[in-house]
Amino acid sequence: MVHQIDVPRPDDAAAIGQVQLRAWLQTYLNEGAGMDAAWIHEHRGSAVTVEGIAQWQEFIEEAVRQPDLSFCRVVRSGAEIVGFLCGRRDEVVTLGPMYLLDSAQGQGAGGRLMGEFLAWAQDAPMRLWVTDDNERAIRFYERYGFRTTGKRELWRGKLPNVRMVRESELGDKKTT
Repeated sequence: MVHQIDVPRPDDAAAIGQVQLRAWLQTYLNEGAGMDAAWIHEHRGSAVTVEGIAQWQEFIEEAVRQPDLSFCRVVRSGAEIVGFLCGRRDEVVTLGPMYLLDSAQGQGAGGRLMGEFLAWAQDAPMRLWVTDDNERAIRFYERYGFRTTGKRELWRGKLPNVRMVRESELGDKKTT
């Protein structure tokens, strides 16, 4: 399947929220750690509510108004959105969220998204949080020059995350 990378429109907000929730259900289900579907819906289900969709619309509109400060791209498979990558620029560039549904993984869409993101971020130092046991995602980010810092957080008391950074070619270390 050919995937198209595209700038989202405000009317894509509901689909982006759905992808976020579906990706969580595909990636983070771990009943042994207490992360069942009910837990995921409790903590990420807001992405598909009226308020969550409004927040996505606002972010998409902000990325159009201030493309130097906010970045967002979607992956389309025909008319369906199957992934996205967003980011922000302040003191450093923060990558995230980035999600691809299982059906879109392993076909080059993630690399193309990352290529567009890195072109947007240019040479700025970058940071992101990734789930500590998501080895596939960690390897993906490492291919693009990110490295783990050892800084960790336990999101909502259950999901272990690790900070990754990509330093500027100029040696800027402001990425913690």
